[in-house]
Amino acid sequence: MKKKNNPFLLKGYVSKELFCDREKELEQLFTNVKNGIDTTLISPRRMGKTGLVFRFFDHLRENGNIRSIYVDIFSSRNLSEFIKLLAEAILLEFPEKTPVGNQFLDFIKGFRPLIGFDPLSGQPQIQINYQSAHEKENTLQGLFNFLENQGEQIVIAIDEFQQISDYPEKNTEALLRTYIQKLTNIRFIFCGSRKAMMINLFSNVKRPFFASTQYLSLEKIDREVYSSFIRNKFSESEILITDEALTMVMDWSLIHTFYTQSLCNILFYIAESQITIDTVKVACVELLKRNEPVFYQYRQLLTTAQWNFLIAIAKEGEVNQLTAQKFISQYEIGTPANARRISKSLLEKELLLELPSKKETSYRVYDVFLSRWLENEY
Repeated sequence: MKKKNNPFLLKGYVSKELFCDREKELEQLFTNVKNGIDTTLISPRRMGKTGLVFRFFDHLRENGNIRSIYVDIFSSRNLSEFIKLLAEAILLEFPEKTPVGNQFLDFIKGFRPLIGFDPLSGQPQIQINYQSAHEKENTLQGLFNFLENQGEQIVIAIDEFQQISDYPEKNTEALLRTYIQKLTNIRFIFCGSRKAMMINLFSNVKRPFFASTQYLSLEKIDREVYSSFIRNKFSESEILITDEALTMVMDWSLIHTFYTQSLCNILFYIAESQITIDTVKVACVELLKRNEPVFYQYRQLLTTAQWNFLIAIAKEGEVNQLTAQKFISQYEIGTPANARRISKSLLEKELLLELPSKKETSYRVYDVFLSRWLENEY
């Protein structure tokens, strides 16, 4: 039998058939939208946050006449770029040849934009030049008002929302909050991967967005549910994965969505009719080999002390107390102050992942592949 297309996607969203679970999260998002509640969606990188958003948009199309707009502001450095990305996202949802798209183009021409399309992707590109901060603010308000006046329900997901904290325009939060709170037809999903920054944005009583949303934290997919999904996807192409091999897949990838998908993706490619533990070992070695240039780049960017600290964490798997004497002595880290300083820097660089729980907080290397490579190499 000829293999189907690889069902283990590494990016984007194709269909609900290739999307695993997240039923509770989808239900909460849908309930929030129906009840006029905005959502703050927090997730570690590569846990499937963006995929969930697009699966939710698909869910909205299936269950009601609700439009959806996705804006990724990770690349933005200021309010002007935020507005540009929002305008391009609106034009993507309401294309030029549709009635609303035509209205939008007529509307935005009032801001004297340069409008074009990327020759490779076909994505809309909009450039607006501003004479003053007031013009910029009017444009942002105008975009929201245009959507509000369409008279239909719209959900806007803004990804990597914590970026606004770094904008030079220090009034960005207050400006957005002022405009957003007046909207009745638009619900927002504020997505972010930097947990501390997102919580500070929405839980700090001194910040404009304080207590304005409901939190949704994206955790690992249930092990049994994910295992069943993986087994079924292999089975659909008549590939049998043994119980032991599947256990190794889940353990080695830590059920961190991107890393689990990556391992399954390569297994699907190399497997004939059966996947055993030996097949998984071959795939793991291949994955680490492919990523070695990235690991060497990490090494170039870190001090020796930081690199050695990462090695120590990788060898432990997870560490509960980074300043514990036993941990510090075993890996020759120096002093508790040293450990605190290094861990703070690695957390800021997103090379360490903080895992809070009811009992205590633990830490592991953020990049699962890097962790496995360090574990093997040292």
